[in-house]
Amino acid sequence: MVARAGRKNSYAGAIRHTGRKSGKQYATPVGVDRVQDGFIIPLAYGTQVDWLQNVLAAGRATVSAEGETHDVTEPEVIDAATALPMLSSKRRRTFERMGIAQFLRVKFA
Repeated sequence: MVARAGRKNSYAGAIRHTGRKSGKQYATPVGVDRVQDGFIIPLAYGTQVDWLQNVLAAGRATVSAEGETHDVTEPEVIDAATALPMLSSKRRRTFERMGIAQFLRVKFA
């Protein structure tokens, strides 16, 4: 999954981040939706996942989606009421059905 994430025509993007304890570089496959000034990433597994904690601690990451790679900053956990209006109606319905309540918003650097 990680090898294909972020490539053109892949359903998953990849977020590249640095371990806050180890200093190692990691790539994690994630759902990615591009919005006007960055990306919205659904937090299907909650806010305690290591990749999210790494991104929040560093304040930056790199997101690959649809064959393009972007440096991103200003990571912010937002609720569904804030995130869903920024997304297409199809994606909005999907996340509502899945019951995803929190999202990560990052902005282009």
